[in-house]
Order: sequence, then C-alpha cells, then structure tokens
Amino acid sequence: MFLAPRHAEIIDLARTEGRVLVEDLAARFEVTPQTIRKDLNDLCDRQLLMRIHGGAVLPSGTQNLEYAQRGKIAAAEKAAIGEAAAALIPDNASLFINIGTTTEAVSQALLRHGRLMIITNNINVANRMRPFAQFEVVIAGGVVRASDGGIVGEAAVDFIRQFKVDYAVIGASAIDRDGALLDYDFREVKVAQAIIANARHVILVADSTKFERTAPVRIGHLEQVDTFVTDRCPDEAIRRICRDCEVELVETMRRPEPG
Repeated sequence: MFLAPRHAEIIDLARTEGRVLVEDLAARFEVTPQTIRKDLNDLCDRQLLMRIHGGAVLPSGTQNLEYAQRGKIAAAEKAAIGEAAAALIPDNASLFINIGTTTEAVSQALLRHGRLMIITNNINVANRMRPFAQFEVVIAGGVVRASDGGIVGEAAVDFIRQFKVDYAVIGASAIDRDGALLDYDFREVKVAQAIIANARHVILVADSTKFERTAPVRIGHLEQVDTFVTDRCPDEAIRRICRDCEVELVETMRRPEPG
C-alpha cells in the first residue's frame, strides 16, 4: 500500500508511541492542525488509524495494542490515576491487582504504603512489589501470557476464588456508553469476573482513551464497581450511570467548572 512520506511517518509514530496527537504532529511537521486532521482522517478512512479525542491510535478491532505501546498511551494520566487509586487503599488491607498498564501504575504508587497483602495475576506487579518486606505478594497460577506477563485461564480463576479481599483494582480495555466494561481475551475476562466477585470494594482504573475504544468480550458493568478512577470522564452517559448506580467517580485531571 502506497503512503505519502508524512503519512508513513505518522503510522510509524503511532506504532512507536501508542498514539499520535494533532498538536504534536503539527509542530513536528511544521504544518497547521487542520492539515494534520486531514491526514488523520485520510488514514482512518483507509483503516490504518482510529481517531481518538485530539489524535489517533492504531485500530483496535479485536486485537489489543502491544504491551509496550499500551504503556506509553496516556502515561502521565495513568500515573495520576495510580496515585489517586492507591490513596483509597489503607495500610493493612488485602487486595487483588489485575492485569493492565493502569493497574501497574497503581502498584507503583502503593510502594509507599505500609503492610499490604497483594494477590495478583500480573507478573509485572509481583516483580515490582516482592522486594519490599512490608508486602505479602501472592501470585496466581495458570497460563502466562507472553505479551504482557498476565496469568490467565481456569487455574487462575480457581485460585482467585479461594480469597475474599478488601479491595480489587481492575482495568478494562474499553468502556461502552451503556456502562459495559470490555476486554479482548475471554480467559482474562474470566479472571477479572472472579476478582470482582471476591472483593468487598471494587476500584476500576481506566484512562479516558478507553471511552474511545472497543473490545469484543464483556467483563461486566459499571454498576458492579464501587469507585471509578479516571483522568477525566467526558461522556455524560457514563456520569449518569455512575450517579444512578452510586459509583464514586474520581477524576484526577478534571477541569474546574467555569465561573
């Protein structure tokens, strides 16, 4: 497929950085934002990119982005979400931490906590937290997914069901406007469902790009969540679901109301 040089470079940047933003591209190529928007629209029409607010990402379809790319998407937002979610968890608590780059940001923020018991199906979380004496780290058994170190499958589900913990920290690959929480791997979803069912307080952590993506497998619904931590929630339908279902919505980068 023939691509103009600028279009080819935009695709390469999307692969490397996880997403591309209109303002950044305009500065990089020394063109107007309107020109970049036209470039992105052309690439999206050819199904090479998918538009998000302020830019574009590689198309999601039924495949997730590579783990390293996912980690780069909204990195600052994920760090802020991690800090806010960690602040909700007291010392001496027990908790599940699920697979995902945002849940890993929570584990990073938890390193300043006192004693915790952490049950996880995420090798990256276990490796980050195990050197610290104040943490008891318990890792699920099962199939280790090569792409991201997640542990999935029926063995992991059975392992999770042995526990009843104070908190669960879960992520989602996409959030639908009807409140459905979505992911790509049905094996991962089964583990997430077991985690939700065996925690007293469920904390969903997801940055705002998840409102602009889709995925084929249903984890559950926002009504099953106690606290939803995000950088911002631009969708009034999601806000209404949170109000109606008594889900505490925490926005780490919400802009002040005018006036």
